[in-house]
Amino acid sequence: MKPKAPTIDSVTTINEDGSRYFVHPADVGGRFTWSRRAVAVLLIAIYISLPFLKIKGEPAVFLDIFHRKLHLFGLTLMFQDLWLLFFIITGMAFGLFVVTSIAGRLWCGWACPQTVFLDHVFRRVERWIDGDASARRRLEDGLWTGGKILKRVLKHAIFILLAAAIAHMFLSYFVSIPALYGMMRHAPGESWEFFLFVSAVTGILYFNFAWFREQFCIIMCPYGRLGSVLIDDNSIVVGYDTVRGEPRGRAGTVAGDCIDCRRCVQVCPTGIDIRQGLQMECISCEACIDACDVIMDKLERPRGLIRHDSLNALAGRPSKFWRPRLFLYMILGAVGSGAFVFAAQQVKPVILSVLRMQGAPYFRDESAVRNNFMVRIANKRAEACEYSVNVDSPVSGLAATGASSHPLTLGPGEEVQEPLIMTVPDADFGGNFDVQVQVRGADGKVEAEKSVPFLGPFREGS
Repeated sequence: MKPKAPTIDSVTTINEDGSRYFVHPADVGGRFTWSRRAVAVLLIAIYISLPFLKIKGEPAVFLDIFHRKLHLFGLTLMFQDLWLLFFIITGMAFGLFVVTSIAGRLWCGWACPQTVFLDHVFRRVERWIDGDASARRRLEDGLWTGGKILKRVLKHAIFILLAAAIAHMFLSYFVSIPALYGMMRHAPGESWEFFLFVSAVTGILYFNFAWFREQFCIIMCPYGRLGSVLIDDNSIVVGYDTVRGEPRGRAGTVAGDCIDCRRCVQVCPTGIDIRQGLQMECISCEACIDACDVIMDKLERPRGLIRHDSLNALAGRPSKFWRPRLFLYMILGAVGSGAFVFAAQQVKPVILSVLRMQGAPYFRDESAVRNNFMVRIANKRAEACEYSVNVDSPVSGLAATGASSHPLTLGPGEEVQEPLIMTVPDADFGGNFDVQVQVRGADGKVEAEKSVPFLGPFREGS
């Protein structure tokens, strides 16, 4: 099968009749390829190690669905505090937008999980079993011989195992490594919901990395389309120097440096021709840069015919780094950071709720007025702590029993509910008033505080 010639009029990976055209990118070596591979190994190592790495007795990143807690590098958040993730997630997205406006789609080529696993894991396995690009095309077009069947079975069996391994590691971020290991040692029916989850994720990953591949980046991922808005003529992108390269042709016959060897097309994982200009399918993987540099070295010509540069610079026009959008990003970033700092300060290490018990709002006998409350206290710290409940009232005769009569020791993430009974002598009750219920730590510092109304019979003048 002859490789398809890319065009900017349509996506290379889809044929005119709507069928799928499979891209078989050739292997390439070079400074960017090896740097990306080193970063990919580091990212995969981080992905695998985070559930094993313990900080304050808990995994470094652990969304504990059983106990409704999030452990994030030593910080423990109860599910009630997960609204703070809004600032973290939007901050990361905002940072990605800023990076894109400055340096193009570096995220796609260097750190996106789709690229990391596809280029540096699954395609490496495929090259090991099926051979280089030309061998893979011949195998795809060839008859179903015993050798082809063996290679297909072996390759897809490894793909399924890799997809299952990634899915199991993903689940460990929610149930912990010990719990995951316990599930794996028992029959699937004992934890059928997690078994179905892992099976579904494995199937999705296998489908994606074995067949869908670059279609995910081109069709499903919205980030590539956002690049059209975020990237301008001053953004640093992967581009072709038309001033230096054109007119193209065989070495020694034309003035341009491009000899039209099409090596940049052969190594592109999305099947585009970077010489046709910046395109949505380009993920800034720099494979075309390394491929072109090798050819330039052989021709004893300067590297950089394809390089990182702005569209202005590639066209021979002046390029500038500072522009109005970057100043706007700085202002928005400062506002967002300030909002996050303020919100984080509102998070307390103790949760306190004081609810009036069901029944009558108050009780009165011959000598006193009584209000019954239920106090809930949750320790959000990663270590055991001792707390005491105190009541601060403008009425000096108020007495409290129940939760306030003894210290409470709560383990990490533990919570307790206890009654709190408040009583005021009838002679001291002059009307409804507010009571401050406080939770203090062992050092006497107020950790949490709630104001509740003390109710009683109507008193004239109150």
